Amino acid sequence: MTDENKCVDCQTMTNLIAHRRHAHGLCDGYPTILFYAREMQKLAEEIQSYSKEHRIELGEIDWKVFPDNWPNIFIRNSEQIRHSHVIFLASFHNPQTIFEQISLLYHLPKYLCRSLKVLLPYFPTGTMERIQIQGEIATAYSLAQMLSSIPLTRTGPSEVIIFDIHALQNQFYFSSNIIVRLESTVDLLLDELKKSENQNKKYAIAFPDDGAHKRFGQMFDEMKYPMVICSKIREGDKRMTTIKEGDPKGYHCIIIDDLVQSGGTLIECAQTLLDKGAVDISAFVGHGIFPNESWKKFLHSNNPKVRFNTFYVTNTYPNTQVLIDKPPFKVFSIVQLLCNICFH
Repeated sequence: MTDENKCVDCQTMTNLIAHRRHAHGLCDGYPTILFYAREMQKLAEEIQSYSKEHRIELGEIDWKVFPDNWPNIFIRNSEQIRHSHVIFLASFHNPQTIFEQISLLYHLPKYLCRSLKVLLPYFPTGTMERIQIQGEIATAYSLAQMLSSIPLTRTGPSEVIIFDIHALQNQFYFSSNIIVRLESTVDLLLDELKKSENQNKKYAIAFPDDGAHKRFGQMFDEMKYPMVICSKIREGDKRMTTIKEGDPKGYHCIIIDDLVQSGGTLIECAQTLLDKGAVDISAFVGHGIFPNESWKKFLHSNNPKVRFNTFYVTNTYPNTQVLIDKPPFKVFSIVQLLCNICFH
């Protein structure tokens, strides 16, 4: 049966779900190849092990450089791409890796892959998404345009999946040449809170600002988890954190945000919550960036300024691996979320 006949047969099905499975390469009999950035090898291997019921193979790429340090990339067994659906697990954690991975993504469709899904857990320029004063550059727009230039595959546009993008308006920076799918890691925290050891604890969900509340507030049941919204106000030459809405008194407050860098905002928010009567503080962030090892200020062994009971992060960012087994950090793996996206 030809490829065209398969698509016609699938389109005539009355069951829409079956058609969607065909579109995602789950019922058309073609294999799936999972390529990955160097830093994502462990996560890629976990995806393969979790997906034994699907035909998934790990692709091999030689990530080398020429003597002048420009990328020298080679795809092994590239002839297999022609008959396969392709997934690429990306890690855009620095500008050099962005260039080499973008170069790869531009070429995968040219090897005639049937479809291409780009798993981009962390969209790195998200915090620079708008111009506030003349002369600034919105690099989020630049990166979105680079991704939008991925060529069409044999079955249509590529799909780019991003977790906990910093500002929802960033999705409109992409062109219609690709399909952007925004997902969240917050489900991992919700699953944690459902565990039996957490059922009888008195939690409140806190947000460091209005932006975090708008992004994540609807994901929590306010009847079960009261919400507290913090805000920064100016008093003279100082900016101070205050509580705009809600009451943390008597609650174990979990501060929710999309990412953490220096950690200063989380510490200020935590101190304010404690001053207003919170009995304990934890935090959850989708992306633990922690430049210059800023995570060390949260370690229990370092007698931190504000002691966090638990600091939940995910492994969307490669450096998060160093936090495993370092209290108060608890690292959630996004492998199950990625599997759900890849095959559903």
